[in-house]
Amino acid sequence: MSDLLWTEKETSESWPAAGGEGEESSPANTPLLETERLILRRFREEDMEALLAIYGDEEANIFLPWFPIHSISQASELFEKSYRDTYRAKRGYAYAVCLKSDNIPIGYIHVNMDESHDLGYGLRREFWHRGIATEACRAVIEQLGKDGIEYVTATHDVENPRSGQVMKRLGMRYCYSYEEQWQPKDKRVIFRLYQLNLDGRDERVYRRYWTESERRFVEELG
Repeated sequence: MSDLLWTEKETSESWPAAGGEGEESSPANTPLLETERLILRRFREEDMEALLAIYGDEEANIFLPWFPIHSISQASELFEKSYRDTYRAKRGYAYAVCLKSDNIPIGYIHVNMDESHDLGYGLRREFWHRGIATEACRAVIEQLGKDGIEYVTATHDVENPRSGQVMKRLGMRYCYSYEEQWQPKDKRVIFRLYQLNLDGRDERVYRRYWTESERRFVEELG
């Protein structure tokens, strides 16, 4: 789902050094990307204050499943469990979104490496409404296509339609809605699933959430 960070892991003899450039890990894992305004790179150990600002943002956290973090130690724990482990895999996409002006992370983008190829993104609230999420996600999706990923999905809470607008601007198509008990906040949420088929197979729809949900339906969206 779009607001979750679960990634495929693998055992490796080499441990990447801080998730930065020049480390012993696959170049296919979170390759460096640039856009007109942005640098998309791996998170590093020196990014803990920025990571705290992103994941500690109370307003941005409303539509995320986890609770906001409140300390550098929690940011470090998040980095170790959700990012450093990800960077150990042969392939992965777990980006820090940075402005070119200072290369400090202001958000994140990730793509799950399971069969959902789920795209997730988040920005600190002071950077909302500038087209940054769309610009960053478009660059990552372009990289997915180059890497042979056949499709990408994304979901958003129906109470957060602006996230759906980002998906539409990326060329993603609404497929269906479904209800889920969201953890760890333990609340019922209705999500809309969007999908973009990068290989031209427009008829393909990722159906796992539809199959697993007891309540699923297709909305008439304007």
